[in-house]
Amino acid sequence: MADTSIPVRRRAGRRPATARPRLVRVLAFDRFEMLDVVGPLEAFATAATMSDGAYRVEVVAVADGLVRSSSNLSLLATGIRRAGKACDTLLIAGGIGVDRAAESTALLDWIRSATGKARRFGSVCTGALLLARAGLLDGHPATTHWKRRESLQAMYPTIDLRPDRIFIQDGRLWTSAGVTAGIDMALAMIEQDLGPQIALRTARELVVYLKRPGGQSQFSLELAAQHTKDPAIRRVMQSIAERPDSLLTLEALAAQAAMSPRHFSRRFRAETGRTPADYVTAIRIARAARLLESGPRSLDEIAHRCGFASADVLRRRFVQQIGILPSDYRARFRSAFDHATAPDLPHHDHGSPQRHRRP
Repeated sequence: MADTSIPVRRRAGRRPATARPRLVRVLAFDRFEMLDVVGPLEAFATAATMSDGAYRVEVVAVADGLVRSSSNLSLLATGIRRAGKACDTLLIAGGIGVDRAAESTALLDWIRSATGKARRFGSVCTGALLLARAGLLDGHPATTHWKRRESLQAMYPTIDLRPDRIFIQDGRLWTSAGVTAGIDMALAMIEQDLGPQIALRTARELVVYLKRPGGQSQFSLELAAQHTKDPAIRRVMQSIAERPDSLLTLEALAAQAAMSPRHFSRRFRAETGRTPADYVTAIRIARAARLLESGPRSLDEIAHRCGFASADVLRRRFVQQIGILPSDYRARFRSAFDHATAPDLPHHDHGSPQRHRRP
């Protein structure tokens, strides 16, 4: 069987001959998510080229040979028996096949043993289910893909599930949100191992952000209505998403649902885990983020289109929700216009987030 580890290019003459690369393994299974595996491994492999071979990366699976992803592409993997259990970092991928994989007693036994021998271990996306099934998340803070949040919490209520986090570290245990969040987590691991300079160079090489602002709720809020069981609450959520600039007081929303404000507020929170006011603000911030990404609009215009009373109110709420100023977000995430050709924008927001926090 051919060597299944991904080769790493090394710069000659810089790494001491006695230094041993850290072995990073990602566990895959039938119908795994391809990006859950190759995203983090590419980050580690790229960092290795910048640090004289600090890492060696490998894909492992139940058996030697090709393992099929959810996109029907396959990777050549080393079987877990031949691979052994000791490694520096062990990550568990997710994917649509994770529920089937979680039924394998042999695989769960190997995960328990292998995580015990690794310096650190974690999951990418729905790979958290395998860690949970192996009993490794009980009592720990963890995250996973937002679509599996409720089912995972219902099955394993002792997990301190934090669904809005991109990734979480709790000692040796790391968990990350959906798909590309595995790259964010890998970059954080690289920064701990090799320092911020190597991590930043790796992020630049991959054309990703070293530290992504905000949580995964910014990607899931407007889809949440599709998974809400209560039809009246679902209609209100869809209305909020369609017209965030309209009058969205508690009384107006309750009237849409044909409920009293108190009853509506209780039902809404039971369905969404948020108060109506928190949900309205989050939807408005998500809309503002997309407008910041898409064109050279002033902050006053964006505030008006998203239902905020002023640019100052938008600025404060944006920092509270996302963690950075709207101007910084625009600089990082804009996609449809060019600095060189964009006109000067009125009402730029200046200063640090601390200057604009609510008193």
